[in-house]
Amino acid sequence: MTAPVIHSLREQIREHILEGIISGRWQPGERIVERRIATELEVSQTPVREALRELESLRLIESAPNKGVRVRNLTAADLEESYPVRAGLEAIAAELAAEKLAEDCSALEPHVAALYEADRVADGTAQVRHTVAFHRELVRAAGNSVLLHTWEGLGIEVFTALSIRWLGTVQQSYAEEHDELVAAFRRQDPRIADIVKAHVLGCAPRHES
Repeated sequence: MTAPVIHSLREQIREHILEGIISGRWQPGERIVERRIATELEVSQTPVREALRELESLRLIESAPNKGVRVRNLTAADLEESYPVRAGLEAIAAELAAEKLAEDCSALEPHVAALYEADRVADGTAQVRHTVAFHRELVRAAGNSVLLHTWEGLGIEVFTALSIRWLGTVQQSYAEEHDELVAAFRRQDPRIADIVKAHVLGCAPRHES
């Protein structure tokens, strides 16, 4: 009966470290000390190590022999790499979910409404949260657990937040773009996969070549 508790603990630790990276508590290149986190959270080092391993698989941190674990110095090019993959996954999701979302977009609409409010008050945190939630619901509507798991494995919320924090990748209006996606699903636009793909690629940070 202990497995769910360990899993839950690891998730909590992972979220704690993620929040520290996104908020800027740990800067790019800065060392993350496993023992210090374990002491701070009053847990053993094992779940901390597991959480760090997960974050390493997301390419947010890196470990080196005798140097410990550090926050990666992510460049615009690093952050941009996930977008073509994400665009492809969401294009597939859009095709699979098209019929369902043509009939019922209620899972997407609250996030569009929240984005209009977030745009109005320039709340960057809310813009990230509801943008990611909108796209998660779109992928979820496809009804394919492998697709959803793969999409979530890209760490989209983190990369979106870091793009804005580190690179200043900010759109003028998040709400209108997502409102247009809802309209495309409603009218059963035959180009829906391409529309979604272009939307995602348009959100990618740009690096100097």
